[in-house]
Amino acid sequence: MSKPLNTLCDMLETYGGRDKVMKALCYSAKLVAGLQAKKNPELAKKFGTFSSKISGARATLRLVDDFPMLQYSLEYGLGKSEPDRTMSILGVLANIVDHIYYPVEKICWLAEHNLINVQDPDKWDVINSVFWVMSIYLNLMRTLRNFAMMQEHKTCLNSASNSKENIEKILARQRMEIITIVRLTLDFTHAVSTLPKGWLWGGRLETWHVGLIGTTSAAIGIYQFIKKRSKH
Repeated sequence: MSKPLNTLCDMLETYGGRDKVMKALCYSAKLVAGLQAKKNPELAKKFGTFSSKISGARATLRLVDDFPMLQYSLEYGLGKSEPDRTMSILGVLANIVDHIYYPVEKICWLAEHNLINVQDPDKWDVINSVFWVMSIYLNLMRTLRNFAMMQEHKTCLNSASNSKENIEKILARQRMEIITIVRLTLDFTHAVSTLPKGWLWGGRLETWHVGLIGTTSAAIGIYQFIKKRSKH
């Protein structure tokens, strides 16, 4: 069996890996739908439907994310394992936001499928988007802070004339952090675009813009997944 097929199967065997593949399918289809909207409306509609169904499947799978999130939060606690207080605060805040975001997303999902009645469903969608934006923003800030601390550590090693091997390890970790920063920035751009018009750039992106941003983010996520698995 070829290595690419083995890698794909390894990804599909895990929830995180499967979600990344589905994300790539969802947004690449949205990209095609956006690009073909004027040239071939019928084809655009088919890809749009495919993208919508995959997005719905991802949302359905997230209905059980509360339990892994709860376990992670309990293990994380107040972030005592973090290198500094800023990282701890950002980590705790991110966990709190996620614990609010998941129930809100469930309410939106139930309302969308007419399983519950809520007053002003659009308002719940806006609340959902706000917490999504906050979650990504906090994780982006954590990653930027971690990168800055690596930079400080690398500077100390250089001044102390430490081994080249240690510095190379830090550089490798920094490269991965830069990739994560790019991915989170793309996700943040997408999340903000789901906010109502008048909120930053909310509602201003076209379908193909969202498709391109999401596809690029998904590709980066798949690359990081493969890279991480290859180290084990």
